[in-house]
Amino acid sequence: MNLSERLINFNKEHRAASHLLFWLAVLLIQLSSSSYYNSELVPFRNNLIGDGTNVMAQIPAAYFLTYFIVPRYIYRQKYFGAFAWFLLCSYVICVLSRVEVIHFEEPLYGRKHKDFETYAEIFTNLPKLAYVYFPRIFSVPFVFMLLKLLKDQLSVQKRALTLEKQKAEAELKLLKTQLNPHFLFNTLNNIYSLSLVNSPATSTSIGRLSEILDYILYKCNNLYVPVAGEIALLNNYIGLEELRYDERLKVNFTHHVADDIEIAPLILLSIVENAFKHGAGNDAGCPVIDIAMEADASSFKFIVSNPIHQSTAENIGSIGLPNLKQQLDLVYPEKHRLDITQLNGLYTVTLTINLL
Repeated sequence: MNLSERLINFNKEHRAASHLLFWLAVLLIQLSSSSYYNSELVPFRNNLIGDGTNVMAQIPAAYFLTYFIVPRYIYRQKYFGAFAWFLLCSYVICVLSRVEVIHFEEPLYGRKHKDFETYAEIFTNLPKLAYVYFPRIFSVPFVFMLLKLLKDQLSVQKRALTLEKQKAEAELKLLKTQLNPHFLFNTLNNIYSLSLVNSPATSTSIGRLSEILDYILYKCNNLYVPVAGEIALLNNYIGLEELRYDERLKVNFTHHVADDIEIAPLILLSIVENAFKHGAGNDAGCPVIDIAMEADASSFKFIVSNPIHQSTAENIGSIGLPNLKQQLDLVYPEKHRLDITQLNGLYTVTLTINLL
């Protein structure tokens, strides 16, 4: 959590305290400035009285601007009304501040009230109100208003990012639910075929399927999972397919990865499943599927090659792995590359992910 988020959270949890601290800081800044410039001419007591009464005028100006004019007129694009209220607010606060200076502040200083400065003079001396009192009073309220607008903007952005993340997570869960039934359907068909011939491999297949289901249902609910779990998943899936095809299928699976690498779950299974579907399922001979995985702390690379027949090549668009592409776009936006090539009867999928 960065500093801006901490400040926003503190303001939400301690609203009164945060506002009190802000105005206390304003008072201390103005007091230190006055003491620096008037240290030899004006006593500290007088600086405290002057800056304190000035802050008392800045507070209503700040809250009127920020919590009345902005939400009721600026946000609703009623700019004429906002301008009119701002002029009225400025005039009233500046007049009241001048009255307070004459009848409260200056007597505390020991100054005598000037007889010529009547209420009529105070109310009609617009140049003095505009050039002396307006900048002195409204400089801080403008800063207060800008800070409030900035806080609101950051809150809106954070809310938008949260909603976008929730949407992406929902879409990712939907994609996983689309994948799992497809995989289960194929695997159950394989086990059913083995059971028809009373194959001793049936119990082994059920055991592997049980481990796969345990992983999918309970161990891959996070956005990222240890790559070791994905390797075990692929080994179980490959074992099921090898039981189905017996010795006519050869699978070469090599992996060289660091133990602490984490990746998004189930994306590798989509690639491998696609290779068996189009490389072994459509090959009546002895197909060979090569699977290679390499990863370090900064990058991950996964390559799967399988033979492809002309009948399949003519419908190459149907092997686009759209589900996988959607998952990658959600989990690794602009940090992955998926290359699909067909050369010399081999269909190769290469997935590269930037883990940094």
